[in-house]
Amino acid sequence: MGEGINGDAGGLAAAPYDQWLPLSPAGDSSRPPARYKHAAEVVQDKLYVVGGSRNGRYLSDIQVFDFRTFKWSVLGPTRDSNQLNTENNMTDRSFPALAGHSLVKWKNNIVVVAGNTRTSTSNKVSVWLINVETNSWSAVDTYGKVPISRGGQSVSLIGSRLIMFGGEDNKRRLLNDFHILDLETMMWEEVKTEKGDPTPRYDHSAAVYADQYLLIFGGSSHSTCFSDLYLLDLQTLEWSQPDTQGAHITPRSGHAGTMIDENWYIVGGGDNASGSTDTIVMNASKFVWSVVTSVSPRDPLACEGLTLCSTTVDGEKFLVAFGGYNGKYNNEIFVTKLKPRNLVQPRLLQSPAAAAAAASVTAAYAVITATNEKTRDILATDDLDVKRVQAAGSSKQITTQVDALNGEKSELESRLTEVRDENSKLKDRLDMVKLSHSELTKELKSVQNQLEAEGSRCQKLESQIAAAHKRLESASSLENELEVLRQQISQVEQTMTTAQRQKSGGVWKWVAGSAEVSDDE
Repeated sequence: MGEGINGDAGGLAAAPYDQWLPLSPAGDSSRPPARYKHAAEVVQDKLYVVGGSRNGRYLSDIQVFDFRTFKWSVLGPTRDSNQLNTENNMTDRSFPALAGHSLVKWKNNIVVVAGNTRTSTSNKVSVWLINVETNSWSAVDTYGKVPISRGGQSVSLIGSRLIMFGGEDNKRRLLNDFHILDLETMMWEEVKTEKGDPTPRYDHSAAVYADQYLLIFGGSSHSTCFSDLYLLDLQTLEWSQPDTQGAHITPRSGHAGTMIDENWYIVGGGDNASGSTDTIVMNASKFVWSVVTSVSPRDPLACEGLTLCSTTVDGEKFLVAFGGYNGKYNNEIFVTKLKPRNLVQPRLLQSPAAAAAAASVTAAYAVITATNEKTRDILATDDLDVKRVQAAGSSKQITTQVDALNGEKSELESRLTEVRDENSKLKDRLDMVKLSHSELTKELKSVQNQLEAEGSRCQKLESQIAAAHKRLESASSLENELEVLRQQISQVEQTMTTAQRQKSGGVWKWVAGSAEVSDDE
């Protein structure tokens, strides 16, 4: 990461392409408290940061960074009295403390959806509106089939329809349900999609492409992080998993993403072991991944729970990242100026009959690039031959070259399919091993707890036995003393008996003697 940008627009204009730089605020502007699991969006050249979490405490502040003045400020919106209602706590005038929520910009409002809060007693998803022009907020009543409350969901906007997918409810149950909120009527609708739904997950990312397709990437369960990509056709409501090309993408959760034209940029996240260091981009029309730039493993951007937005300054497009946690909480803004990327005709909207020869060559080239250097050289030679043939104007040779490349493409796609199948099998085996290891760990822990309990019982028994031995020794000593006393008592009794006998004989003798004296007289 390069040197930071000081607080002026000139520094942004001079920034290099595709390189993250910290953005320093103006000298008299202090940064907001560090946080993660907040929500953020750029509205009218201002970055709005709402809520978040820090040290287990949910935040309720709304921080604003102005890209024109490069200064931070705190927005203290008042509650709109016209929209107060008892269901949303009429007496609470301050914006609620939230974490794990989502927000989108709609008209003059920032729409805040779902999230974890300790003040609400409802088990349904809440919706709040922050009007950036009137500096007011309101808790909105919604109708229809209101979803259960949750955090870590994804929220996207198409026109006035808010699309919500997945998340984790208050009981830590993972979700993969799909809901749409009409912001004009505030009516919720639960949408049942065709088979092939993504597995339940939270802390994933989502984006809308061409106002017709919803993309879901990554996220995690309670034990595993994902790197899979799902696509939902919003017209047919059918899920699919498109084959991707290009760079290898590692599993991640807690990342952030934003769609610019046909390019979906993703930064941050982690896999329960380390933070993701690559900033990646997927061309949504060709499903080709590439790496924009990378940071060091301890960089603030290699974190979870950050936000990613985009803005335009002097005609240049910038990514704007804020916050996150990678061992410590972050409160810096990071920006990167995006290198212009060519727009191509969306592959999603092409039919096979409409694909031109140049598009076939491009697709084959993308596949071959993702496999090995040798095939890349072959394609380069063939591509050069195609160009020469085009210059000569020979359509027959062009067709021959395209057919050959299509054959190469089919063969490589077959190889890729085999590799993916093998990877899928290995992943399943790994999941089984992890599950078995988890169960064995639990069983071992249970046995250890039992052994500790038995050991404790043995110690108590040994103590009791020692005490019993002492009591037995005391009892033996008492028995000996009792026997001596018995012997002494027996001796005393014998002595008393003898004495009594002697005393009794003397009296009769005295009586007899007295009688004899009387007779003599």
